[in-house]
Amino acid sequence: MNQQASALVTAADISRLAGVTRATVSNWRRRHPDFPGPAGGTDTSPAYDLDLVRAWLSARGQLPEDTPTDRLRTALRTHPGDGELALYLLPVVLAAVRLDQREREALPELPVDALLRWVRSAAADGAQDIPGAEDAAYAPEAAGPLRALLQCVVTDGAEAATDVLAERLLEDTGGTGTYLTPRPLADLMARLLTDSAGAFPASVLDPACGTGSLLAAAASAGATALHGQDILAAQAAQAAVRLRLSAPEAAITVRTGDSLRSDAFKGLTAGAVLCNPPYGVRDWGHDDLAYDQRWAYGVPPKGEPELAWVQHCLAHLTPRGRAVLLMPPAVAERTAGRRIRAQLVRDGALRAVVSLPQGAATPLHIGLHLWVLESPEPQTEAPGTVLLVDASAEIRDLGWDALNETVLSAWRLYLDDQDGFTGAPGVAAAMPVTDLLDEAVDLTPARRIQTASRQALRPDLLARQASELYAQLRQEATDLVGLSADGDWPPADVRPRDWRTATVADLLRGGALSLLHTAPPGRRTRSGQPQPRPEAEPGTRPALTAADVFENRPASGTAADLPSGVALPSVQAGDVLLTEILRVGRTAVARVVEPGEADCFLGPHLLLFRPDRRRLDPWFLAGFLAAEQNINAAATGTSLVRVDPRRLRVPLLPLAEQQRYGTAFRRLHELRTAARRADRAAEDVTRLLGTGLTGGALLPDGHGSA
Repeated sequence: MNQQASALVTAADISRLAGVTRATVSNWRRRHPDFPGPAGGTDTSPAYDLDLVRAWLSARGQLPEDTPTDRLRTALRTHPGDGELALYLLPVVLAAVRLDQREREALPELPVDALLRWVRSAAADGAQDIPGAEDAAYAPEAAGPLRALLQCVVTDGAEAATDVLAERLLEDTGGTGTYLTPRPLADLMARLLTDSAGAFPASVLDPACGTGSLLAAAASAGATALHGQDILAAQAAQAAVRLRLSAPEAAITVRTGDSLRSDAFKGLTAGAVLCNPPYGVRDWGHDDLAYDQRWAYGVPPKGEPELAWVQHCLAHLTPRGRAVLLMPPAVAERTAGRRIRAQLVRDGALRAVVSLPQGAATPLHIGLHLWVLESPEPQTEAPGTVLLVDASAEIRDLGWDALNETVLSAWRLYLDDQDGFTGAPGVAAAMPVTDLLDEAVDLTPARRIQTASRQALRPDLLARQASELYAQLRQEATDLVGLSADGDWPPADVRPRDWRTATVADLLRGGALSLLHTAPPGRRTRSGQPQPRPEAEPGTRPALTAADVFENRPASGTAADLPSGVALPSVQAGDVLLTEILRVGRTAVARVVEPGEADCFLGPHLLLFRPDRRRLDPWFLAGFLAAEQNINAAATGTSLVRVDPRRLRVPLLPLAEQQRYGTAFRRLHELRTAARRADRAAEDVTRLLGTGLTGGALLPDGHGSA
C-alpha cells in the first residue's frame, strides 16, 4: 500500500496546511461538493486523506508553498504509527545544534545509511537526559521525517522544530488542560526570587514544570542548576530539550512522575521553587498521603490540592529560600483551607499575595494570584506583616511593563523596609499578621487593601491631582475632536473590490520586501536570511518592545529586554512593525516607524517589514498586514497565538493607489491613538475622583456652597 495515500489529517491540519482559519475549512466542507469526504476519524472529529486534500487545495490555488516547518509537520503526520517518533526526534534536535552551521546544512543531503548512522551515534548521547527517549530507535522508514526535521532546524531553527514535535506529542498524549506559562509572567515570577541585594538563587526547582517555561526564565535570571518534574512524559521531554537549547551552560535534570505521589527529588533542598501547579485536581493523593511529612502546616483537605503543592514547594526549600506559585484566587478565601492559611501566615511562610489582571495566564477569564513563600529559618522571629498587592486594580488593560513596575516596585520597597513600608493607596499594603488571622483568614488583596489604604489618602494632594488630570483630559478630548471630522469615504460599488494578492513570502522572494526578527541564538529570520550584525552593543541605544508598539509610544526597552549572544536588527524610518503574538481579546497591531524613532534596537516578539519604497507604500503595507481577516488566516497556535508573517497577503496595486490607501490608514491610526489617549485620561480622572469621594478625601462639586 502507498504509505502516503493512507495518511489522514484533521480539519486543524488542513487549516494549517492552507493558511486559513478552521471556519474557512468548515465552509469548504459545506459549500463545495467536490471537497474530499472523510476517510476516517469520527463523526465529531473526521479525518481526511492527505493526498486528496492537497490535490483539492492545489486545484483551487489554495495550497501555499511548503515551508520546512510545514514539511516537517506533514512528515510526522504521514509516518505510520503513533507519536513515538516525535519523542525520539527530540534528541536529534540537540545533536544537530551541537554541530557548526556547515555540518548542519550537510546533514539533510546524506544518503539514508549515512544519515541513520549519524543519528544513532549522535543522538544517543543526549537521549539519556530526555525522559522517554532513552530507548530511541531509528528505522530506515524514519529517514523522511529525519530529513524534514534537520532541514527545519537549518532553516527555521531548533526552537521551531521543537514546536512542531511538541504539537505531535500533545496530539498523541491527549494532554488537554496543559497550559504554557506566558513568558512575561514567567519572567515576573522569576524576578520575585531576587533578593534585596540583587542576587538570584543558583538552584531552582519546578515540580510541575510542563515544557519548562518557568525554569527557562530562572536560567535567564541567573540560575545555574535547574530541576524539573512533570507527570506527562511528553511535557518533561520537551522541557529537557527546550532548557538545553535556551540554557546550554546550566546543569539540567528533568524527571517524569507525579510530584505529590512520587517525588523524583526527595531530599533535594533548592534555593528557590517556581511552580504553576495544576488547578482543581481532586484526585491528588489525599488518602494515600494523609501522614506525609510535608504537611507541616496541616493536612490539606481533599478539595484543596493547591495547598498540598504549597507545602510540597516549601519542603524543598533551604532556610530563607523563596518560592513563587501561580494560584487560582479561590485558594485565598475557601473555608476549607483557612487553618492552613492561618498557619502559613502565623509562621511567616507566606510573604506576599499578588492579584493579577485577567488575561495574564490561562484560564484567561480569571484574575490569578501569585503567592510568594519563604521557608522560615529556625529560631528566628516570624515577620509581623504580609505584603498584599492588588495589581488588577492598577492595571486596567494587561500591559506587562506596567504590571512589572507595579508588582516589583512594591515587593522591593517592602523587602528594603518591611516595618516602614507605607504601601500605595488602593494598590499595595503591608497587612499586620494579627489583622489577617481573623475567622475567615481571607488573603484576597482587594478585600484587605481598601480598608488599609483609606487612612493613607491626602485630600490636598488628591484635589491637586484631579485638577491636573482634568486639564489633560480636556487637551486629549480637543485633539480627538479635531481628528474625528467626517471624511469622504465613498462606497466602492455594489460589491466590494476584488484584487489580486501576493503573500509576504512572494514579496520576499521578489525583493519588494525584507523581513527582520530578533530571535534567540541559532535562529534565523522568517525569510531564511541570517540576522544582520548590530552596529552597537546593547545598552547604548533603547530597544523597541512589543508593548511599545501596542501602546504607540517611543522605545522604552533596555538591554534587559534583549536576548544576549544574538545579532540585533536596528529600526529605520519607514519600517513597518507588526506584533508577532496576539494579545488576549485583541488583534495584532501594526505601525510605521517615524524618522524620530529610528536607530533603536528591535526587541523580541516584533516583526519588522522593510519595504522597497519604490514598490510598496509603508502605511498601505501596515494597514493590510494588520487587517483582522489577514491576521486570522496567518495565526497559528492555541493557548499562545503567533502570526506567521509569510502567509499574510497584500493586494497588488499601483504605487499611486497604494499611497491613497496609505494616507487613509495613517489617518485611522492617528484617530485610534487619540481615542486611546482620551480614554486613558478619562479613566484616570474618574478613578482618582471615585477614590477620593468614597474615601472621604474629596467633597462633591458644589458641596461648599450648599
